[in-house]
Amino acid sequence: MENVFREAVRELESGKQGVLATVVRTKGSTPQKPGAKLWVREDGSAVGTLGGGCVEGDIWYAAKTMLRAHAPAEVREYLLNEEIAARDGLICGGTMYFLIDPVYQRQPVLSYAKEIRDAYDGGKTVALGTLAKAPKGSSAAVGAKVFFHENGKQEGTLGNSDLDSAVKIKARELMAYGKCEYLSLENGAEVFVEAYTTPPQLVLMGGGHISKALAPIAKILGFRIFVLDDRPEFANRDRFPEADLTVVGSYRDDLSKFPINSNTFVIIASRGHQYDDMATEAALRSKAGYIGLLGSRRKSILIFEEMFRKGIPEDRINSVHAPVGLDIGGRTPQEIAVSIIAEILAVRLGGSGAPMKMDQKLVQKAKEKALSGASR
Repeated sequence: MENVFREAVRELESGKQGVLATVVRTKGSTPQKPGAKLWVREDGSAVGTLGGGCVEGDIWYAAKTMLRAHAPAEVREYLLNEEIAARDGLICGGTMYFLIDPVYQRQPVLSYAKEIRDAYDGGKTVALGTLAKAPKGSSAAVGAKVFFHENGKQEGTLGNSDLDSAVKIKARELMAYGKCEYLSLENGAEVFVEAYTTPPQLVLMGGGHISKALAPIAKILGFRIFVLDDRPEFANRDRFPEADLTVVGSYRDDLSKFPINSNTFVIIASRGHQYDDMATEAALRSKAGYIGLLGSRRKSILIFEEMFRKGIPEDRINSVHAPVGLDIGGRTPQEIAVSIIAEILAVRLGGSGAPMKMDQKLVQKAKEKALSGASR
């Protein structure tokens, strides 16, 4: 999505028009999930993706047609039946809903797109709400927008102060991790809310074997990497070439040397219980949105007891992922690193961490269909 907004800014600054197509809702198995975007330029070329194949081609064509006709924004439903999916080699059969949103005037979209671009670059967190269906009795148009800043400032409106307030509440929830959500409200309104923040950050408090295994995986996934250890040989660029910053310092005092925010994931993996105590307290007193503590349940309980003695609020202690990671049976540093990053992604992306294995009924259905076809 980042490249889409950067291109939209460039195009709009040069006085050109375009169409922003967004996946706002899905049902079943689909090639892309909500938030995927495609920017269609005046000349018909595009940047971004909606999943490829016939899906993207049809929406791309609709966007070009809409731009030529100067038509208003609309939401389109796209059913991926078995025939269409098979034609493009897609193993899916769900339904996708697209907001096709032409931009004929530079403002306010250019202003919003610049703010979103800046959020990706480390600026303030922002959120955008776009009307997909007007509430009952409202004349508001599909595509109407309301924009929220980190400090609560609002720009634009969806035409109804109560609706704006409802969207603002949801926007504040989504800002922590830069997530998106489709709202269906009691008054009939439907709004796609997207939040944008800095790239996710991973702070490794301890530069041991597991942290060394974690860093390259997280880097591939787009995380900024920070390493803190009180030993120079464990916190340096030679050991962690993926790191954006390494600090040799105190677990108690030097976490503040990193730009900690709600999109920061802290993994506590120091070399001993006393250091884990200091690291955990520092992390809990920071703004980090996720804290994971490596080690046994017994060690975690002992550290929690110490945190209660230190006066850390119970809800903050409850937020710690301890022991950190999903239960995949990992034993080696690399296997444990995979379990940790899997849990981080589940938290960040809203997944459950549960297996995605199909229900036996679906397997039986496939068997019956195959056998009935063979008997003809």
